[in-house]
Amino acid sequence: MDRYAVVGHPVEHSRSPAIHAAFARQTHQDIDYTRVQVPLDGFAAAVAELAQGGLRGCNVTVPFKFEAFALARGHSERAALAQAANVLRLDADGYWGDNSDGIGLVRDIEGHAGVSLRGVRVLLLGAGGAAAGVLGPLIEAGPAELVVANRSLDRADLLVERHLALARRHGVALRAAPLRDCGRDHGVLINGTAASLVGVVDLVHDHALAPGALALDMMYGVAARPFLAWARERGAHGRDGLGMLVEQAAEAFVIWRGVRPDTRPVLAELRAQVDAV
Repeated sequence: MDRYAVVGHPVEHSRSPAIHAAFARQTHQDIDYTRVQVPLDGFAAAVAELAQGGLRGCNVTVPFKFEAFALARGHSERAALAQAANVLRLDADGYWGDNSDGIGLVRDIEGHAGVSLRGVRVLLLGAGGAAAGVLGPLIEAGPAELVVANRSLDRADLLVERHLALARRHGVALRAAPLRDCGRDHGVLINGTAASLVGVVDLVHDHALAPGALALDMMYGVAARPFLAWARERGAHGRDGLGMLVEQAAEAFVIWRGVRPDTRPVLAELRAQVDAV
């Protein structure tokens, strides 16, 4: 039985074990998936010890996605752009790093929410690891414009600069902006900040949202509810990050096992559990 884990600090809240157990049952894969909480200053040592114990791969949560990227000996193109990895796979020559966050987000928006990103004006809030992980796949989805808005404009500028060549190839107007001056009438707003965790949701002016826009918080469950209420009060369609969570997990499952699970029944079951709390 191959061993996998979600590694982070904290991880006791993680629903990844249940998600991957459902994927394994559905695809007849024999795996063991657990949570592993590691010290804030001990990520590399902990992962090395896990590898010695037979761990074949892991999902990596905050705050270790940048460390996971540095630890990996090889990377996918999307991880290299993000300079952050949320998936590690143990190969013969060491860990290979990937980032499934962005493709998970895009598949949730376009597949589950039914909103095409092509030709849309998109506003991405934040310039940390979460935003870095999704920016590349968002660009590849072909929006007309993509604005990265952040409290620290310098961080947004650096993230945008790293993705400018990709944006040019896909014909996407990409720019950085401060949170309170990020433009008007965006059809899709994505909150990649941790503001929801401390109850802060009023990050941008109301006019940043177009009428009927999709407003998605990468958080889910109780943490996302204030943001969803804020979105509804402004005439937007609020969505949490649960679908993104399931879709990024499915991409990780493909990276490890080479088979793609059906995410729809897993998301439906998880949605019922989360909404009941």
